Amino acid sequence: MTVGEQIIAEARLWLGTPYLHQASVRGAGADCLGLLRGVWRAIHGDEPEPVPAYTADWAEPSRQEVLLAVARRWLREKDCHPAAVGDVILFRMREGSIAKHLGFQSEIGPHPRFIHAYTGHGVIECSLSTPWERRIAARFAFPEGTK
Repeated sequence: MTVGEQIIAEARLWLGTPYLHQASVRGAGADCLGLLRGVWRAIHGDEPEPVPAYTADWAEPSRQEVLLAVARRWLREKDCHPAAVGDVILFRMREGSIAKHLGFQSEIGPHPRFIHAYTGHGVIECSLSTPWERRIAARFAFPEGTK
């Protein structure tokens, strides 16, 4: 099994977890960052740094790319194409806004899909449709090595 397949197998274990801001407990609650943190722990072990409290607006008022900066610190940035299973995708929810949402590319090809924790829905797997694709701000891979 490739690392990307391991990532998606772990992320799928989180499907159905309720959405809960700042949480990262499979089955009990997670937000998008909490999902990433949980998958990281399963694949790599301890989280690389403590996560400070954050608001739902993710530093939008200050326009600071906090999520993007942290992703660049711990993940391997890659071109947006080609996509690969297991990629971490960061999204800008509105044109010109900061990146403040993320998910995992779960399928590639003619019907791409991704897994994410979404307000009001919990952790779900859905189509990476054109509206979602237009929001992609960056794409990353997990670093080499697993626990």
